[in-house]
Amino acid sequence: MISPHGGTLTDRILTGGDQADWQERARQLPIIELDPFHLSELDNIASGLYSPLTGFMDEESYNSVLESMRLPGGIVWPIPIVLPVEGAIAGAARVGDTVALADEKGTVYGIMHVGSLFTRDRVREAQAVYGTVDEAHPGVARMYSEPTTLIGGEIHLLRRVHVSAAAEYHLDPLETRQAFEERGWKTIVAFQTRNPIHRAHEYLQKCALEMVDGLLINPLVGETKEGDIPASVRMDCYHAVIDNYFPADRVMLATFPAPMRYAGPREAVFHAICRKNYGCTHIIIGRDHAGVGKYYGTYEAQEIFDEFTVDEIGIVPLKFEHAFYCKKCGQMGTSKTCPHGNEDHVFLSGTKVRELLREGTPIPAEFTRPEVATILQEWSSPSRQRTT
Repeated sequence: MISPHGGTLTDRILTGGDQADWQERARQLPIIELDPFHLSELDNIASGLYSPLTGFMDEESYNSVLESMRLPGGIVWPIPIVLPVEGAIAGAARVGDTVALADEKGTVYGIMHVGSLFTRDRVREAQAVYGTVDEAHPGVARMYSEPTTLIGGEIHLLRRVHVSAAAEYHLDPLETRQAFEERGWKTIVAFQTRNPIHRAHEYLQKCALEMVDGLLINPLVGETKEGDIPASVRMDCYHAVIDNYFPADRVMLATFPAPMRYAGPREAVFHAICRKNYGCTHIIIGRDHAGVGKYYGTYEAQEIFDEFTVDEIGIVPLKFEHAFYCKKCGQMGTSKTCPHGNEDHVFLSGTKVRELLREGTPIPAEFTRPEVATILQEWSSPSRQRTT
């Protein structure tokens, strides 16, 4: 089994007497309220999904990640995992304090030992992480909407954060690793998606599955931008494809609870590291992975992996070109395998699926499997929209 990033799977979930003790003590602690985005981050740190992190980043780690995509010790890490707080709350906290971390209703989920209080430079962070300061970018817009004061320190989780979408498919890294071992899989390829599976996705997955023991279809069910298809609908689509077009003993479906940042190249590396923590040895990196709009080059998310050695990342990126359906070939392909021109190609994307649904246009079989098309068209029908 591949080692977790940094060598050890983080476990910051308190149990037994320690949990009971801190639940009692937390009643007397200052409270910091977390929105759903940062509650999710708290749980992901505690479960080991963000190994080797043991808490929200302090100032040194934050600056190191922005400048070099590495933690202070040199371990590759491309995305700042930070906790923004309102100025009044920050003013009441001191380095060395212990604070309770709660949801917006006051339910305490964890504690933090405050190690750092500092101010983020929004412009610097936006340019470093997203490659743009344009507030039309959803990741930049979210960051600009947050307070500029950041609080960092090690955390412990007192209760699990509820995952509302497909909760029965929410597995911690320890659980996915055990599942892979039970299946006898030594090499596992991960597929990251925030869209329903279409024929291009299926083609890439099956190409990768020829090379490894198992496939982990790992759809993101954390926070996404407005307009994305809901996680529950996407899960129905994944089931339809897996049940009808994949060998059941070589595919596993589990959700990825992290929020979407749309950070393109940096987020592609982040996605790879998280899947390494799940126990995957490979990850599919396709066209414009984790991109949005026209902010990133078509294959920038693949090229960024060339900045690191294989040992530094640990998980192998499988880099695929833009797949399409060729009318003359009568099958899926890429420019590497198909000799025909663009006039014979049907290019597929999640954006195009959403466009067809908005227009009420039937989704052709070249684009997605009929079982998936039926699910999507039923979800997007005007009568259903009026009742939801």
